[in-house]
Amino acid sequence: MQPTDPMIRDKDCAQMLGCSVCTFWRRVADGTVPRPVKIGGTSRWPQSEIQDVIDRAKAERAAA
Repeated sequence: MQPTDPMIRDKDCAQMLGCSVCTFWRRVADGTVPRPVKIGGTSRWPQSEIQDVIDRAKAERAAA
């Protein structure tokens, strides 16, 4: 059985990124963070996608 990729809320995403929920949503709007997966009336993100955002930022920092 394959491990699952947890779906997390905006609050959890913001915590991973070290920002407020409002700032997190601004990053979604400007394309820095991928748009959410809509499940019913909720917005969720695969945890791996948020980790990818962090990894990309680290790579850009190292390349600069």
